[in-house]
Amino acid sequence: MDIAALVTWVITALGGFYMLGTWLSHGGARGGSSHLPVPVIFGHFALAAIGLVVWIIYVIADKEALAWTAFILLVPVALLGFVMLARWIPVHRAQATAPAGAGQGVPAERHFPVAVVLAHGLFAVVTVVLVLLSALNIGGS
Repeated sequence: MDIAALVTWVITALGGFYMLGTWLSHGGARGGSSHLPVPVIFGHFALAAIGLVVWIIYVIADKEALAWTAFILLVPVALLGFVMLARWIPVHRAQATAPAGAGQGVPAERHFPVAVVLAHGLFAVVTVVLVLLSALNIGGS
């Protein structure tokens, strides 16, 4: 289960890196019209990255405290992720109703592919569950 959590975490991270790169390349960090606050984006990223490193160390060292540390780090990561999802949904919905040629002042997050957002969220939920189950020693290593 530890390795399964690692695999899902890495897949989740890849989707997150893609969306972060998309957001940055479309001017998200420069303020503009983005609905995603810079501290929320980078807080989500930093805590998830730190948690992933802790999880890798846990997989190598097999110390229960590291599993719980990784899980505890995932709690605010998930909360920040839900905040961003809630702020992204209206932007995505507005895209469908925007008149043709309306490209001025488009939020950077409008460029996120729906499939990537959904896959990132799905793998994130699976990761949280697998990490919790591993920390509880349910399902074996």
